[in-house]
Amino acid sequence: MKKSLLALAALTAFAGAASAQSTVTLFGGIDLGIKQIKNNATRTVMQQDGIYSSRLGFRTVEDLGGGLRAAVWIEGGMNPDVGTSAGQSWQRRQTVALLGSFGEIRLGRDYVPDFWNHTVFDPFGTNGAGSSVNAFGTFNGASTLVRANNSIGYFLPGGLGGLYGQAMYGLGEGTGDKHMAFRLGFQNGPINVAFANGNTETVAGAEWKRTNVGGSFAMGALTLMAQWNQGKASGGADNGRKQTLWGLGGAYAMGATTVKASYFSSDSSGTGVATRDATQMAFGFVHALSKRTDIYGTYSRVNNDAGASYTAGGGGTALTAGRDSSAFEVGVKATF
Repeated sequence: MKKSLLALAALTAFAGAASAQSTVTLFGGIDLGIKQIKNNATRTVMQQDGIYSSRLGFRTVEDLGGGLRAAVWIEGGMNPDVGTSAGQSWQRRQTVALLGSFGEIRLGRDYVPDFWNHTVFDPFGTNGAGSSVNAFGTFNGASTLVRANNSIGYFLPGGLGGLYGQAMYGLGEGTGDKHMAFRLGFQNGPINVAFANGNTETVAGAEWKRTNVGGSFAMGALTLMAQWNQGKASGGADNGRKQTLWGLGGAYAMGATTVKASYFSSDSSGTGVATRDATQMAFGFVHALSKRTDIYGTYSRVNNDAGASYTAGGGGTALTAGRDSSAFEVGVKATF
């Protein structure tokens, strides 16, 4: 349950000035588990973020009157396994926004629209051993697989008969990559489908383009999911290279327990990457102990072609190209 920090607001000058008009919420959580990874050798590690990205954040919404609101979101990641604070730079999300009947205008560091189909239509939510991005990456060193800096975003308002969407332009200041993207979807009852396209221009002037489409269909306790992603490079060291990732999966709820499974296939083409193909199968469960606390387990196996070295998660030993990788993890996630 998210907890109001009105008491904390009285202790700080900023929040003290705003407390009469807005609320400040502290949120976050920790996900830690034990993972055994088999690459060239077997290694057992304590691993974070099996089903949830550990984080700490603050958000506030202020009513400006006339249906207009202002919102601030500050969120950083954490490394709870060793206690260091990766979130010192609050690198997950930092945004300020204006919201109204027109929708939402958002500024700052944020998720790119073309990442959402990866995570929304992945039964494992792009976390842990079963993540769909285990066998998918960028070309030309693009930094926008998940987020973009210096972005201007627009989100459609609700009440459009199930239609939703967003657009983003990342300015690419200094040493940052420039990113332009949009996502358009439709959700009504059991059906949810979305299409997205993003184009990144790196500092060096090369490009990486991602196009994807995904969908889900809920049938009572069973939800089926599918997605297709393609990344292309032009210019730069990866010129002409292409990667296509498609996958099927689902989740079945049985009381407090949800069982999940997915299959993904990654195919690469172009100079030097034609043999970098792989498949990944993943199975897992999540059992809710309460509204905020879960225990979970996931097993995945990546089968690599001769030139591929994708792994079933971090923390393992190096993997020789052409060898397979597998991982099994169990953990606890608690949020507030």
